[in-house]
Amino acid sequence: MKNVPPPAQELAIIDQELVRLDARRGQLLARRAYLLSPPAQPVRPTAPSTPQASPQAFPSSSPPPSAQNVLLMLGGVLLAIAAIAFTLVSWGHLGIGGRAAVLTGVTVLTLAVPVPLLRRGLRSTAEAVAALGLVLTVLDAYALYRVALPGTDGLGYTAAATAVLAALWAGYGTALGALRSPLPAAVLTAQLPLTLWALATGSTPLTVAWALLVTAALDTTLTLRTGSRTVRGFAGVAAGTTASGALLVAGELSVSAWTPLTALRPGALLLAAAALGLFVARRRQAEWRAVALACAAVAGLAGIAAVGGVVRTAVPDGWTAPGYLLCAVALSTVVRTRLPRPLVQGLAGAAGVVAALSVLWALPSVAVALLGGVAAIPEIWTGLPAVPWPGQPTAPVVLLTAAGALAAAAYGPRRDARDTEAGDGVGVGTVMRALALCGSLALGWAGVLVLPLALDAVYPVVVAMPLALTAAALAVVVVSRVPGGSPVRITALVCALAGSIGGSLVSLGSRSATVTALAVLSALFAGATVAAVAATNATRATEAVRTRSTRAVLACTAVAYTTALVTAACAVAGLSTGTTAVAVLAVPATVALLAARPSTRPVAVPIEITAAGAALLAVILVSGQAPVLALVLALCGVIAAGTAVRAERRTVAGYTATALFVLATWVRLAASEVSVPEAYTLPVTLPALAVGLLRRRRDPAASSWTAYGPGLAATLLPSLLAAWGDTHWSRPLLLGIAALAITLAGARLDLQAPLILGGTVLALVALHELAPYVVQVVGALPRWLPPALAGLLLLAVGATYEQRLKDAHKVRRSLGRMR
Repeated sequence: MKNVPPPAQELAIIDQELVRLDARRGQLLARRAYLLSPPAQPVRPTAPSTPQASPQAFPSSSPPPSAQNVLLMLGGVLLAIAAIAFTLVSWGHLGIGGRAAVLTGVTVLTLAVPVPLLRRGLRSTAEAVAALGLVLTVLDAYALYRVALPGTDGLGYTAAATAVLAALWAGYGTALGALRSPLPAAVLTAQLPLTLWALATGSTPLTVAWALLVTAALDTTLTLRTGSRTVRGFAGVAAGTTASGALLVAGELSVSAWTPLTALRPGALLLAAAALGLFVARRRQAEWRAVALACAAVAGLAGIAAVGGVVRTAVPDGWTAPGYLLCAVALSTVVRTRLPRPLVQGLAGAAGVVAALSVLWALPSVAVALLGGVAAIPEIWTGLPAVPWPGQPTAPVVLLTAAGALAAAAYGPRRDARDTEAGDGVGVGTVMRALALCGSLALGWAGVLVLPLALDAVYPVVVAMPLALTAAALAVVVVSRVPGGSPVRITALVCALAGSIGGSLVSLGSRSATVTALAVLSALFAGATVAAVAATNATRATEAVRTRSTRAVLACTAVAYTTALVTAACAVAGLSTGTTAVAVLAVPATVALLAARPSTRPVAVPIEITAAGAALLAVILVSGQAPVLALVLALCGVIAAGTAVRAERRTVAGYTATALFVLATWVRLAASEVSVPEAYTLPVTLPALAVGLLRRRRDPAASSWTAYGPGLAATLLPSLLAAWGDTHWSRPLLLGIAALAITLAGARLDLQAPLILGGTVLALVALHELAPYVVQVVGALPRWLPPALAGLLLLAVGATYEQRLKDAHKVRRSLGRMR
C-alpha cells in the first residue's frame, strides 16, 4: 500500500513539478526560436538543467507563464498606443525632422520588439506587436504623403506606397519566419499596385482588366511555388478574385463591342485568362482536382466568350446565340482528346453551360409553338390567331445544333471502358449515353416544331408539323428496339403528348383543321396503343412496369382525343347539345365493349376511368335540359349495367348502374313536374324488394344493400326531396311512418340497408318538421345561451369521451354484423 502524503505536502510537490515543466518548456521554445532565426555568431546551447527549488522558493501564488504572456502583450499594446497618441497630440509642436524621427523610431521599435519576444518563446505577443508594427508602417506612408508629398496624385502615390509596403512586409515576414501575419498581409497588399497604377494613369477599362489579370498571374505563380500553406491559401483566393474581375470587365467589353477589331482586344485578354486557367489546371490536376476542374471550366467559358464575341460582331442580328453555340460545340470536341480528365471535364462542362444557355434562349419559341393556339379558344374557328412570336428566327438552328451535338456525344468514343457499376452491370457511360440521346431527341423535336413558325409557313403546314412529329414520336415509343431503352421511350412519349396538344390547339383556327387534327390524333394514339399491346409479349421482363404505364397513357390519350373528335364533329355539323351528349356516350359504350376483350385487359381500368370522364362531359353538356339529362343518365346506367356483366366489375358497375337509373328516374319526374313521385316509384320499389327477398333466400350471405338498397332508395329518396318542398303535413307524416317502420324492420332483422336508409330519412324528415320551431326558439333565446349550451355539450362529451368512443365502437360493430 502506497503512503499518501498530507495535502499541504502533496500541493508543494505538484508546484515543484509544474515549475520544472515550465522551465523546460521555456528552454525548448528558446531553442526553437534559435533554430528558426539563428544569430550571426553561433551560440552553444547550454545543457538542460533541472532547477532544484523548495516549495518555499516557488510558492504556489507565483504567476504562470500564460499570465506573463498576457502582461507582456498588454504592455506592448499600451506602449504602441502611447506612441501613437504622442505622435497625434504633439505632432504640431515638432518640425519635419522631429516628426520623421518620431514616426521612424516608433515603427522601428515596434517592428524590432518581436525579435526578442520570439527568442523567449512569446509567439502570441510577438504576433500582436508585429501586427501593430504593420499598421504603423501604413501610418508612416500616409504621414509621408501629407507632409512631404502633398501635391502628389493620390492614386499614383497609393499604388507606389502599396508596392513598397508589400515588399517590406514580405521581407519582414521572410526574415521572421515564425510570424504568420506579415506574409499574408503582403500578399493582400500586393493586389493593389498594378490596378491602382492603371486607374491613376487614366487608362481604359481594358488596361485595368489587364492589370488585374497580370496580378492574378503573379498570385498564381506564388501559389504554385510557395511552401507555406497559409500564403498559398491567401494567394489562391486573391488570384481567383482578381482574375474574376478581369474576366467580368473583358466579358462586358466583348459583349458591347460593335466591330470585330474592338472585340479582338477584350478577346485577347479572355484568351490569356483561359491560358492561365488551363496552366493551373494542368499543373495541379493531381493535388487539387476540384480547383483544376474549376479552372478548366472558367478557361472554357473565357475561350468561348473570346471567340464568340468576335463572331457576334461579324454575323447579322439574331445570330448571336448560334455563334456562341457553335463555339461551344467546337470546344466540346475536347472530350475525344487525350488531355487529363479534370481538364476535359471542365472544358466539356463549360461547353455544356453555354449550350444550355443557348437552349434557354430558344425556349420561348417552343412555348409559342406549343401553346400559341390558346389564343384561338375565345375566337374558335375564325382563322389562325395572332401568335405572339418572340422574334427568334434562328431558334430552330440553335435547337437542332444542340440536338446534333448531343447525338454526336452519345455516339462518340468513350475515354474509359472501365465504367461499369458494381452490382447491376449498368455502366456510367451507358447512363450518360441514354441521357444524351434523350436530350438529343427532345431538342431535335423542338427544333422541327418551331421551324414552320420561324419560316412563317402557311397555316396547313403549321397544323401538319405537330401531327407529323407526334406520329414520329409514337413510332419511337412502340418500336421494339430503341437506342437508350426506356428513358428514350419516355422522352418520346412526352414529346408525342406535347406535340398533340400543340397541334390540337393550333387547329382551332378552322373547322376542317380541327376535325382533321383530332381524327389523326385519335388514330395515331389508338394505333400506338394496339401496337404497344401487341408488343407486350416481346418486352423484356425488366421493362414490364414501364411498358404497362406507357400502354395506359397511350390508351387514355386515344380515348380523350376520340371524345374531343366526336364533340367537335357534332359541333361542326351543327347538332344540338343534347344530340352531341348522346353521341359522346358512344365513346364509353365502345370502351366498355373493348375492355371486355382479353387483349385489352392490361389497359382496361385506365381507359374505363377516362371513358367515365367522357360520360361526365355528356352530363355537363345537358345539365340545363332536364328531359335530355334524364335520357343521358339512363344511357349511362345502361353502359354501367353492361359493364357489370363482367365478374370483376360487378360490384362497382352494378352499384353505379343502380344509382344512375334511380337518378335518371328522379330527373325525369322532376322534368315532368310530377308532384306525387310515389305513384311512379312504388311500382318499381315493390318488385325490386321482391327480387331482393328471393335473392336473400337463395343466398343468405348476400348483402342487404344489394338486395333491398336499390328498391328502398327508389322511393325513399324522391319522397324525401318532395317532402322537403311540401308545405302540407300529410306527406312528411306518411314518409316518417314508413321510414320508422323500415328502420324498425332493419333493426329487428339485422339488416344494414333498411336500418341506415330508414333512419337517415326519418331523421331528415324530423329535422324538416322541427326546423321552424327550432328557429323560433333560438330567436327567442338570449344570444349568449346557444354558445353556452354548445360549450356545456362539448364539456360533457369531453368528460365522457372514452365512454362515447366505446359506444361508437359498439354501434360500428353492430352495424358490421348486419347484412
